[in-house]
Amino acid sequence: MEKFETFTGVVCAVDRANIDTDALIPKEHLKSIKRTGFGPALFSDWRYNADGSDNPDFILNQPKTQGASILIGRNNFGCGSSREHAVWAVAQQGFKVVIAPIEGDIPGFADIFRNNCSKNGVLTVQLTSEEVDRIFSLAEADEPLEATVNLEEQTVTFGEDVFSFDVDQAVKNKLLQGLDDIGESLMFVEDIEAFETDHDTQLCCA
Repeated sequence: MEKFETFTGVVCAVDRANIDTDALIPKEHLKSIKRTGFGPALFSDWRYNADGSDNPDFILNQPKTQGASILIGRNNFGCGSSREHAVWAVAQQGFKVVIAPIEGDIPGFADIFRNNCSKNGVLTVQLTSEEVDRIFSLAEADEPLEATVNLEEQTVTFGEDVFSFDVDQAVKNKLLQGLDDIGESLMFVEDIEAFETDHDTQLCCA
């Protein structure tokens, strides 16, 4: 997993709440046993016409969002089934960050989706509804909207607008170091081997 570094990227703002994992990647795309090639399937029901051509009305197909790496949605993003393919599609489309608002008791993200994102190098950022409304307002312009994401300082900057966000310290550390669960375990391989050796010795001598 690559280390998460401060970057400036183009924004793609999908103005819908409760975007579930079936919308992110419909079930017909889950047949592959590989973990690659899912980017083109992201939002496929909205992104393509019945004949497979691009739907020009969908935001991801518009010129101003080409090469986008920051995805904006509304609350409860990633709800529905627990399929990790949804995060693979988001990441393989090129998105490094997903931003959604907290609205009262409704979270920005479904828990499983958020956890899967952190395991796949995608940063989820929860902002207030007012802050996300501001971002959608900025995104209405015909020109590409860019933002700078700084995980170390926990800020997202849109020109003069700077929004701060909270992030679990353990998740932050793993993203900054580029560690998934396996990579984190490998940091302690000597301790693990020592434990196993000691455990085997105790069993032999018991």
